[in-house]
Amino acid sequence: MPGLRRGKSLGLCPAKCHLWATGGLRSVEPAALQSEPWGPMRQFLFMLATLLAFANTGFAQCQGENLIAKMSPEAQAALRAEAAKSPYAVGNYWQATRNDVVINLIGTYHFDDPRHAATLTSLAPVLASAQVLLVEAGPKEEESLKARIADDPALIVNTDGPTLPEIMAEADWKRLSAATTARGVPGFMAAKFRPWYVSMLLSMPACTITASATPNGLDAQLITAAKAEGVPVQALEPYDTVFDIFDAMTQAEQLDMITSALALEDKSADLAITLADSYFAQESRLIWEFNRLQALAMPGYTPERVQQEFATMEQSMIIARNRAWIPVIETVAARGPVLVAFGALHLSGEDGVLNLLAKNGYSITRLPLP
Repeated sequence: MPGLRRGKSLGLCPAKCHLWATGGLRSVEPAALQSEPWGPMRQFLFMLATLLAFANTGFAQCQGENLIAKMSPEAQAALRAEAAKSPYAVGNYWQATRNDVVINLIGTYHFDDPRHAATLTSLAPVLASAQVLLVEAGPKEEESLKARIADDPALIVNTDGPTLPEIMAEADWKRLSAATTARGVPGFMAAKFRPWYVSMLLSMPACTITASATPNGLDAQLITAAKAEGVPVQALEPYDTVFDIFDAMTQAEQLDMITSALALEDKSADLAITLADSYFAQESRLIWEFNRLQALAMPGYTPERVQQEFATMEQSMIIARNRAWIPVIETVAARGPVLVAFGALHLSGEDGVLNLLAKNGYSITRLPLP
């Protein structure tokens, strides 16, 4: 494939932390303290459904394989059949129309990849004619996020409570320290971060951390193109959405994200390739079901537990955000043509953006991409 090749340069994961990859929140990297859907469950949603689109991303040398492609034809067919149960399970580019209102929607992949070039070329005329580009978060939100963290580092650093090695099992902490060190964050620094922030770091394969920082996720490319065209960029949600989401999680739930990620640390590059390949095949819902399958194979995860945790995380990280976006999208679209770009995982599902628009009387049409 032209992008994530086995043993070639991969533009999978950012050299900066994203908060929400085909689902989405903005990046909060360690440098921000000075001044920015992989586990069986929450880690998957973290990478797919959390990763707002702010981070700068780059290429790095990674070795890995597409794990779905390694499945038997029968297993792949069963997985696709499960994904197909969700409305709008296949497709990244859509148009919603109602009377004279036209909304173009593109599901994004927040990380750098050469395959974005063809997509951006296809979107160029639509962007040029749009009166607004709507994204999960734009440059203003990025700056607000940086300023907020600079003013209040306690948002991501535990300034007065126990450190991670004090609340984790010794063996788990040693594995975590090694994993963060491999990503350029020494253990003594990681020890002070809040668990959810460490989980963001673990969502990126270590092989990507040495990448040069260039803002090449599809969201960032669209923002750059919009600026060149003089098209205003507007955010779908406030910059501090990420903090609201994780503030609602208990410490135990955040620690679960870490242990889930560590359990699949040796597969991180494979899982990242699987994610990217599925996105560019326009099958983001497939990766959701694949990770559900992976979760069922994890020790201690019963079907009931998998269902409960997936539902909980989908509600907070995807569904609630989708519902909040709809009035924003409709208000902007009422003023003229709009291009809306957000993580591709937000497109599908009963409470996906497309189905929510359909329930509001819009006709939904899939548009071609190269």
